[in-house]
Amino acid sequence: MDQEKIGKLIKKIRKQNNLTQSELAKRYGVTYQAVSKWENGKNIPDVSLIKQMSKDFNIDIEDILEGNLNKKKNKKILIITVLLITMLTIFLILNRQNTFSFKTLSSQCTSFNITGSIAYNNKKSSIYISNIDYCGREDNTEYREIECVLYEVNNGNDVIIAKNKYSKNESITLDSFLKTLNFKIDDYNRTCKKYTKNSLYLKINAKDLEGQIKSHIIPLSLEDNC
Repeated sequence: MDQEKIGKLIKKIRKQNNLTQSELAKRYGVTYQAVSKWENGKNIPDVSLIKQMSKDFNIDIEDILEGNLNKKKNKKILIITVLLITMLTIFLILNRQNTFSFKTLSSQCTSFNITGSIAYNNKKSSIYISNIDYCGREDNTEYREIECVLYEVNNGNDVIIAKNKYSKNESITLDSFLKTLNFKIDDYNRTCKKYTKNSLYLKINAKDLEGQIKSHIIPLSLEDNC
């Protein structure tokens, strides 16, 4: 999934339908800032919103994920023949493995709210995690370094899938770090069927100005197994 292409597509859809960012935000129950982040390629909508956009604007879900503005064909204008039906059936069977399905990821940790999803077919999966909010007790600590790592538990081993790290001259708070944090892993070679409800987790290590390290472990849960 290309966030920038998806964002440009959402912006094009909005303008073609004469909607402001606020109007689009109101339609889907989000803030206009969220819409702005979509259109700038910083985030993508939740799975449920992508499905609803597909229905509302008559665009295939796969086209939204690929950033292509292709309207669904109007079946009434197609000439339906026995040959066409046969060819279409064969085509769908052969290409079924390329159709993406979705599962929602959420946090099992009460101190963090997370929006994420897994898009998958029979060959691969893509993992996307964004909008990570710390809702525990207030933490105004200034940190020198913060690292967030996405792990998968595979046959008893903790395997690193991706990591994000802040290490600059200026200090940063945990909230500020999380506002810019997201994970986008395309073409991951494990299919969704290999995941279980509790096989993914995030670990945050934050080093303060005195060198002390504070850690948070955030188990992630699929809405159900694939």
